[in-house]
Amino acid sequence: MKKVRVRYAPSPTGLLHIGNARSALFNYLYARHFNGEFIVRIEDTDVLRNVEGGEASQLNYLSWLGLSWDESPDKGGPVGPYRQLERLDLYTKYANALLEQGLAYKDYREGSENYAIRFKVPENKTYAFNDLVRGKLSFESKDVEDWIIVKDNGIPTYNFAVVIDDHFMEISHVLRGEEHITNTPKQLMIYQAFGWEAPLFGHMTIIVNEQKKKLSKRDKDVVQFISEYEQMGYLPEAMFNFISLLGWSPQGNKEILSQDKIIAQFDPKRLSKAPAMFDKNKLAYINSRYIKKLSIDDLAVKIKPFLDKANIEIVDEAWLKLLASVFQDRLSYIGQIVELYHEFFHDDFKLTDDAYQFLVENNSLALIEAFRKMLENQAFEVEILDQAIQDVSQQLDVKGKPLYMGIRIAATGDMHGPSLANCMALLEKDRVLNRLQKVADKLRGDL
Repeated sequence: MKKVRVRYAPSPTGLLHIGNARSALFNYLYARHFNGEFIVRIEDTDVLRNVEGGEASQLNYLSWLGLSWDESPDKGGPVGPYRQLERLDLYTKYANALLEQGLAYKDYREGSENYAIRFKVPENKTYAFNDLVRGKLSFESKDVEDWIIVKDNGIPTYNFAVVIDDHFMEISHVLRGEEHITNTPKQLMIYQAFGWEAPLFGHMTIIVNEQKKKLSKRDKDVVQFISEYEQMGYLPEAMFNFISLLGWSPQGNKEILSQDKIIAQFDPKRLSKAPAMFDKNKLAYINSRYIKKLSIDDLAVKIKPFLDKANIEIVDEAWLKLLASVFQDRLSYIGQIVELYHEFFHDDFKLTDDAYQFLVENNSLALIEAFRKMLENQAFEVEILDQAIQDVSQQLDVKGKPLYMGIRIAATGDMHGPSLANCMALLEKDRVLNRLQKVADKLRGDL
């Protein structure tokens, strides 16, 4: 097997979106699995659609996802330049070579001296290749019209430039979306015209939404751009993991995999032939698993910018870490901390019907009143609050769910959650005492 060299070749026309991120990721995985090389090339010939900062944005978010590359515009390399607009002389040279061989011809615009160059499609020829994902595919030349390889402004078309670039950059394998299948016969024509060996092609299936419609930038139900996930507080490791599963399946049922394990297992033979569904719930689950792996110190650092942006006062570093520990298991993405904070500290403290019914059925009034009285002269520290729970348990001979859930409902409004003492310490003394009093008053009034 010859050395693996693959590429990701975006146009700098916008932000990195899910589809392009998957293309980049699968090529990266293929290169790293086979100890090959991953090249980033910028296809910037569509000048009118290029946006300022588009190239830098692409590279920035590839890096954020955890991808590294061996050659690119920013790193350089032996087969550069890596921007198409810097390679125009090369395209012109080989377009002229086709003209000289009679394999292409000039197509003049009516009433103008400007001309495009069209490739002369051979007659009665079959173009076949073994797709790494789909097996053998073939096309007949009779179904392809003579096509433009250089526009009348001197800019090469995609299907011509990509062949020149892939050949001289020694690209061995091309993994790309299935929308490129119909481009392949045109590209094979150019390879054969020059007598060059074509790379091996593999065409990934489309990504669909939960309604099984092709994911598009206009699909408002799915966040499209990697930058948006960063801004919401999704972790890059989780995004890498999730995107790797969009059309590829690892061995076994395990879905939470480190980058190293994904690289070790990656094989195009395990790429799906069926559309890959973008499951928002699955992404949230995977991200939550990665959040749970964070140390409290690391999570505290990550939630702080979101609290600052929401103008939420951070009492001190200990309070921030306590907040992180209380909500770590409930976060699907880091930015959710703001929503959870407001729900937790909401002044309009109300109980659900189920929660209130639990207190009634377990005669929790005495427990709540005794616990509140016990807390009046206590410092609100986690260890002291834990001891207070044990003390009221012994005093009233209440244990288990009636004890812990009774206090939790009255203090936090929730029937389940993280450490009860941590929650109360975070809520602070006045708020907890007020809530306990409010619930006790309601229970007493309903007797």
